[in-house]
Amino acid sequence: MVWMLAAVLGGFLFVVGCYLWVGNSSADRLYTKAAQVPIHDVAMVLGTSPTVGGRWENPYFTHRMDAALELYRSGRVQRLLVSGDNGQKYYNEPVEMLEYLTERGVPREHVYLDYAGFRTLDSVVRTNKVFGQDRFIIISQGWHLQRALFIARKFDLDAIGFAARDYSERKYSKAYWREYLARTKAVLDVYLLNKSPKFLGDPVVIELDR
Repeated sequence: MVWMLAAVLGGFLFVVGCYLWVGNSSADRLYTKAAQVPIHDVAMVLGTSPTVGGRWENPYFTHRMDAALELYRSGRVQRLLVSGDNGQKYYNEPVEMLEYLTERGVPREHVYLDYAGFRTLDSVVRTNKVFGQDRFIIISQGWHLQRALFIARKFDLDAIGFAARDYSERKYSKAYWREYLARTKAVLDVYLLNKSPKFLGDPVVIELDR
């Protein structure tokens, strides 16, 4: 019984420790105001479903897209890389992200699509390995960015984060609780399991204005 309690307590402390470690490691690289974001060539937007339950607008999606628009329109970035899940026939996050941006005035040729951003690690690493970027902005909600920046630092990537507006209503609060486990998994993935993206593939050149 004592050993069981010790194991439970140890696991709890490990999860909390991972959560705090990931959060504290990225505090100096996270921005909340577009005017303060250093100018970069590329911003990568982390994907999520555009709807909740296939019916209601997902505010996390909308706010990330609006944050990307804000950076682009203010001239902080030249190109947008939208990275998400396209693992099912009728589910395509990158295309939904592309449509949102182009419908609001972003030229199609200024948006690049990463169809294999199945998880945060894949999106971050593929931005470098496939799309050739080692200095870039990541866009998502702040709590998600902390994990993305933690992963980027472990892979020696010069990434900063621009935090999209959050959504704190009770029905969405489970995202915050899931983040405890997600950060623990991120620590294990990069420090113990040496995880890599599910897919890499041929390099894609992001054409820039010079």
